[in-house]
Amino acid sequence: MFLPISVLDAPSNLGLRPATPGAIPGVFQLPRILRAQGIVTRLGAEDAGVVTPPAYSPEAEPDIGFRNGAALGRYSVALADRVGALRAGGRFVLLLGGDCSVLVGSSLALRRAGAHGLAFIDAHDDFSYVKDRARMAGWFTAAGLDLALATGHGPDALCDLEGLKPYLREEDVVHLGLSRTAEDTAEAAVHEFDTSHIASLPLTVIRERGAKSVGDEARSRLEARGLTGFWIHVDADVLDLRVMPAVDSPNPDGMRLEELTTLLASLLASPQAVGLELTILDPDLDPEGHCARAFTDAVVAAFVQSGRVP
Repeated sequence: MFLPISVLDAPSNLGLRPATPGAIPGVFQLPRILRAQGIVTRLGAEDAGVVTPPAYSPEAEPDIGFRNGAALGRYSVALADRVGALRAGGRFVLLLGGDCSVLVGSSLALRRAGAHGLAFIDAHDDFSYVKDRARMAGWFTAAGLDLALATGHGPDALCDLEGLKPYLREEDVVHLGLSRTAEDTAEAAVHEFDTSHIASLPLTVIRERGAKSVGDEARSRLEARGLTGFWIHVDADVLDLRVMPAVDSPNPDGMRLEELTTLLASLLASPQAVGLELTILDPDLDPEGHCARAFTDAVVAAFVQSGRVP
């Protein structure tokens, strides 16, 4: 019933800004620490290796508008090649980011193979640009706008690779776990997301109705679209900072680990789920490995509860 699992590393930090001048975002180490927690063997998965990204640069890129834009475009094509080959071989792909900009490559791979959907689990909408776009020209970061890019809102150098814009249609996306802060509303043009065709099931709804009910609704919505399949994206910042402080934007009002497991299990229970990507946990912010352990346990538990892993 379920496809065999292949684990592919995408250790890219191309979509992030440095936390401090001269710093290199540490999310490129995420695959290493999840593998150290035994995620490959615990899922009975095939080791599909790694797609190595270009070197990170902190500099502005005015021509494309996004920091590391040209490098991310090249990397996204290479990543799509590997994801696409695994999918063509009948594999469920567990993609270990990296930052959220790996979605550009994974969604390109999906688009090459037909119309796909996306369950996007993230505390932020990753769709709304800042209100003052001119101020950020050349400095935009793809990890904070990955959903916008995947749905065709941004420069063609990232949004229209191979002439396949958009990689995902807005109406084929379900966003789960949105938890806006006052700062989000003040700085971002959130009406861009709110007036889009993306379905949103925010954290307030998950708390009101329960993670299983909301996960089942998201799965049903995606299954009803008549798609080739759907992908799942998880940004670790959807979790509450009390259990997941090791992210660039700690969430003061996020999900519990059990809620993430239940939500993921509902989605993974669908035979139409063809892949899952995990992003943003920064090992530099998790020196004792507590966050990596808890995150891995939550993801493995979701696979078990879904029936994909014994």
